[in-house]
Amino acid sequence: MNYVDVFFRSEDNLRLYARDYPGPEADSPTILCLPGLTRNSKDFAELADELQKNYRVICPDQRGRGRSARDPDATHYHPQQYVADMCMLLDVLGISKVIVIGTSLGGLMAIVMMATDAKRIHAAVLNDVGPEVDPHGIERIAGYVGKTTPVPDWRTAAEQTAHINGVAFPDYEAADWRAMAQRLYVQEGITPVLDYDPAIALGVNSGTAAPNLWPLFDAVGATPILVIRGETSDILSAETLAEMTRRMPHIMVQIVPNRGHAPTLAELTARMAIRKFLAALR
Repeated sequence: MNYVDVFFRSEDNLRLYARDYPGPEADSPTILCLPGLTRNSKDFAELADELQKNYRVICPDQRGRGRSARDPDATHYHPQQYVADMCMLLDVLGISKVIVIGTSLGGLMAIVMMATDAKRIHAAVLNDVGPEVDPHGIERIAGYVGKTTPVPDWRTAAEQTAHINGVAFPDYEAADWRAMAQRLYVQEGITPVLDYDPAIALGVNSGTAAPNLWPLFDAVGATPILVIRGETSDILSAETLAEMTRRMPHIMVQIVPNRGHAPTLAELTARMAIRKFLAALR
């Protein structure tokens, strides 16, 4: 295991978790990896292994996901609370400056953090998300979050994963779906269960999971940003991406072919874009 388990308390005393991948030096720059709505720190395992050669990498489980506690009050499942949790994590670890890599919900959090805690956010990678979320994608996500049928075994878990995500990964084979299921599910007793609190669906259904962030995006200023978009994404539309680059011409953009929402960042085009972006920062 090349990371350290970190447990900390949120401002409302919920026990939360993060993986802390130490960098090569005590003062190595830090990257904070923020997963999507139903995802967790396991999503960034391969990327963290690579980045750890030059960076300290922090990969948290948001409240209600992974090894972080489920919140007894489901109304706390919203981006502003998640951002507050991440600020607490960085304070606990004594980290004053980070580069954020955020997928989907994690990218929305990155926009909020860039606008409200600018001194702390050195740069950001927004993976398949922008300040405006395509309602077609939200409708699709609302159709399965917190509503999936329990599975009896890992084979069925992989099949269910393929059924839900197949449109975004048309080239995936059985081994790929098994690997994705291992990140989405956790073993409980003799059966795999989804590794998140079904109550997170409340935010999707209420609309708080996809707020209009254009005012905050406009406040980001000259912060370096890389936007990665899946070629067929139904969350980050081509029109929204074009408007983002119109408002901020300095943004770097990478389209990941043959991908919907959201690229895993294991794709060669995505990985090379991240390397180029980070090299420019250094």
